[in-house]
Amino acid sequence: MLKMPDVLLSLGRILLLLAGVYVVCAVGAHHLSLSMMFPRPPLKYSPGPEYITLTAPDGVKIMARHWPNPSAKHTLLYLHGNYEDLGSLGEYLPEFVKAGYAVFAIDYRGYGLSGGTPDEHNLYADTELAYAHLRKQLGVPADRIVPFGYSLGGGPAVELARRQPVAGIVLQGAFVSAYRVMTRIPVIPADKFENLKKVPALACPVMVIHGMADGTVPFWHGEKLYDAVTARKARLFVEGGPHSGLADFTGPRYAEELRKFTDSL
Repeated sequence: MLKMPDVLLSLGRILLLLAGVYVVCAVGAHHLSLSMMFPRPPLKYSPGPEYITLTAPDGVKIMARHWPNPSAKHTLLYLHGNYEDLGSLGEYLPEFVKAGYAVFAIDYRGYGLSGGTPDEHNLYADTELAYAHLRKQLGVPADRIVPFGYSLGGGPAVELARRQPVAGIVLQGAFVSAYRVMTRIPVIPADKFENLKKVPALACPVMVIHGMADGTVPFWHGEKLYDAVTARKARLFVEGGPHSGLADFTGPRYAEELRKFTDSL
């Protein structure tokens, strides 16, 4: 019959083994997630006069595109999701121009014709570069800029709105944090794009848009982000709505709700 010290020793060894397994799995998952976090599509555009080259402080070239609209009150600083570049954005961002907005978008490092390598810090830096170009070169006032973060783009959009003055922010299909898309509960250390921790500090109005049948970033992410906002907020939760193509799925209501939000800024 095992004595109590022997039982405690056995339990300690089991717990130590489990802790070791967790550390190995967590480290492996962390490195695997980094390789999976920034999938880029095959290049979908060629250099042309419609594209703008921005130069980061470290010399990296970042590609951008501006869809002007002289009658627009607000400019959407569109921050795209994964597996997109300026070429694919050119297929649907003009719809925002038709809806009454000017639009400015960039390719993060490593996407499209932008140089460098994407990571969380670089996405934040590239977004700051785009914001500075809007303010200084294009002369757009801060209270006319609305960061629009789609999916992955929600991370840099939240970080920008936390650091710089903006009119408001739109988050569509955004996640509470990168790793929790995979695990739901926070079990992997060194998470990325921790939006849920940041949105309570946002002082500007926030609109959260999410498809309730989103199979990429589940709907609960949008719910939690919306609930965490302490500033003035609006939401568009679309029953049956998918992750991509949500505007087309929703129909006229999408533009109406977005316009209602931006008109209130």
